[in-house]
Amino acid sequence: MPVYTNVSDENSFNDAIKLGKRMSVFHFRADFAPQCRDMDEVMKELANSHDNANFYSVEAEDLPEVSVNYEIIAVPTFLIFKEGKQVERLDGANPSELVRRVKHHVDVPDFSTAVVPQSRTPTMGDALLGPDNVSRKQLPLEDRLKTLTTTPECIIFMKGTPLEPKCGFSCQLVEILQKHQVAFNTFDILTDDEVRQGLKKFSDWPTYPQVYVKGELIGGLDIIKEMDDSGTLGEVLPKKLPINERLTKIIGQNSVMVFMKGSPDSPQCGFSQQVVQILQGESIEFGYFDILKDDSVRQGLKEYSNWPTYPQIYVNSELIGGLDIIKELKDNGELLQAFNVNS
Repeated sequence: MPVYTNVSDENSFNDAIKLGKRMSVFHFRADFAPQCRDMDEVMKELANSHDNANFYSVEAEDLPEVSVNYEIIAVPTFLIFKEGKQVERLDGANPSELVRRVKHHVDVPDFSTAVVPQSRTPTMGDALLGPDNVSRKQLPLEDRLKTLTTTPECIIFMKGTPLEPKCGFSCQLVEILQKHQVAFNTFDILTDDEVRQGLKKFSDWPTYPQVYVKGELIGGLDIIKEMDDSGTLGEVLPKKLPINERLTKIIGQNSVMVFMKGSPDSPQCGFSQQVVQILQGESIEFGYFDILKDDSVRQGLKEYSNWPTYPQIYVNSELIGGLDIIKELKDNGELLQAFNVNS
């Protein structure tokens, strides 16, 4: 009977990869991330449905060398191996996409028996808005769309992400915007079908990608191409600030800013989770920026702050430090004073 097995060390991971011609699917996970628990159920159903493949869970933080080797920077992440070679990677909690990709590689034609739990909507698109992160907490769809289209100055609703676009139109659009150094956020419509279908009606625009600036629809790829050809693109779309100016602006968005992996609702590392728990436990209000969504910020802030690790916590635009400093302040009873909060 196939089982969903935990891989406890690097040698076991390497051995699992080399199991002949059997396909192996690895779920890099963490207990602090609730979406990982949802995807555990998907993996269990897949394991029960397919006796010619192996399904494994990997605690990403317990196997740091494996995580570094395979560039696991967020959970959940899924890797699929066949005959000792990686053939597929999936980042984020996307049950239907995991099922589709396993189906593509498994040697069994019928995949209909796999049951995908629908208790949680994949959240990969939510964290893309950095410190202005838009929550899905039961907002009516039209209110969600208004917030999504107006919160960042420029947002692209696309298939996939700038690093991994999932269609040619989205890929071309990103290339044009990056060529012109446009500052933009993105929302991956493949992670949220409610937004994908609802935005067509909201925008009165039937296709993707869609570009919004200051809450106004600019159009799709054809419009952006026309603006590029006519030389008017720079007049409409915002330019990226130099990195230090940008960092100064982000740091100043809230009196307390946390640069972390993931979001307060879905932290993507144990250190970030602990900082969030401490601040929330002391009722300290804070903004945040998900460094996993912007590598220029992730790398630039290390030099800007002369602090090599994350999370980083700023109060009134001054660096306080990381988790160790926050723990020390709390243990010494100095946390509220350092954050200018009256006890």
